[in-house]
Amino acid sequence: MGCEPRGPWDPAMNAVVEHRPVILAIFVLTYVGMAAGRVPGLKLNRTGIALLGAIAMTIVSGSSSTQAAECVNWPTILLLFGFFVLSAQLRLSGFYGWIADWISERLDAPSRFLAFIIVATAVLSAFLNNDIVCYVLTPVVGAALVRKGRDPVPCLVALAVSSNFGAAATLIGNAQNILIGEVAGLSFARYMLWSFVPVAFGLAVIYGLMELRSGSVKPVQARRPAPAPAHPYPFNRAHVTKGLVVLGAVIALFFTPLPKEIVVLLAAGIHLASKKFRTESLLSLIDWQILVLFTSLFVVSGTFQRTGYGEEIVRWLGGMGFNPTRPDYLVAITSALTVLINNAPAVMLLLKIVPMAHPSTGFIMAVANSFAGSFVMTAGVSNLIVVQQAKQQGITISFRDFARISFPITLIALGGLVAWAELMGP
Repeated sequence: MGCEPRGPWDPAMNAVVEHRPVILAIFVLTYVGMAAGRVPGLKLNRTGIALLGAIAMTIVSGSSSTQAAECVNWPTILLLFGFFVLSAQLRLSGFYGWIADWISERLDAPSRFLAFIIVATAVLSAFLNNDIVCYVLTPVVGAALVRKGRDPVPCLVALAVSSNFGAAATLIGNAQNILIGEVAGLSFARYMLWSFVPVAFGLAVIYGLMELRSGSVKPVQARRPAPAPAHPYPFNRAHVTKGLVVLGAVIALFFTPLPKEIVVLLAAGIHLASKKFRTESLLSLIDWQILVLFTSLFVVSGTFQRTGYGEEIVRWLGGMGFNPTRPDYLVAITSALTVLINNAPAVMLLLKIVPMAHPSTGFIMAVANSFAGSFVMTAGVSNLIVVQQAKQQGITISFRDFARISFPITLIALGGLVAWAELMGP
């Protein structure tokens, strides 16, 4: 699947060849804009920048709407949509709020509380949308810590990092892993087995380094108590049970040869045919911006691929002695791009220049991208969600505060990933 020419006289392909420098310029400008996160003088965010890039690519390349649509990996988009619906049903059922309260009730034992945050956040992020996990848990956990007179910043940073690390455990933990799994044709079961060790090591590093900081929830003076956030969705046991049963069935079916996107769409259809929740309520909780972002980047990167520049980059790297499939090189380039342009755009770019000759390449890229999303605050959407939700509770997490905690954790975790990849071999 991709923007492949239909024949030697394909007009769109001729336009691509004719306008190669312009297409390259649009590609570079799109990714520079994604890295900056904004365009001076305009109110564009990353999604808007990607969408403008896709529009420009379609016009300049002379592609028809059908050819532009052929650039999109639709199984990935459908998987994302389906999981957004599954996550929305659990959110409307009060499941996330119940989990947040369950964690907060264990605050009296700081070390145990930290462990609960790390494990619960990681497990939820592995099988549900990690952005939603951060969105729901942050205000409850932050308010609970403040009411107890403890500094919430370290624990909230640990929550963000745990979410990113936990998302690396499966091919459905985040949008990037879904994309890598679909494009590289990775086995759900094999990836889970391969990723277990580096993810478990990463979570242990979070706990160990946070404990070495002389207590991640130490008392703090003169902080105004934050009010307990009200959960907008009351706990409904029957519908939480339904949501978890459907999710469990989906995960089980992922171990079969059935198409994953069909399985997830069937599950989403079950939730949409609900007597309890209105369709608009479920659809309002879907992250449409992520879907638009991915669709747009598919068009941008697909059109760029047709120019042949991607192959030229690979040959140039090879001539320089840089093998992007070597574990240490792949982890380094994935991490660098993730920090520079955010985790989702980084994967979209890497998939065009890194040959997926072996499943281990996809395994390493998925884990490295998820881990590297914790390097700095701006590397992952989930980090920004934690910071924004904390700010609404009167808790300020600066870029420096975040990096001081997250950077050494991520660096050690990525080192463990390289060691594991070298040990396992291709």
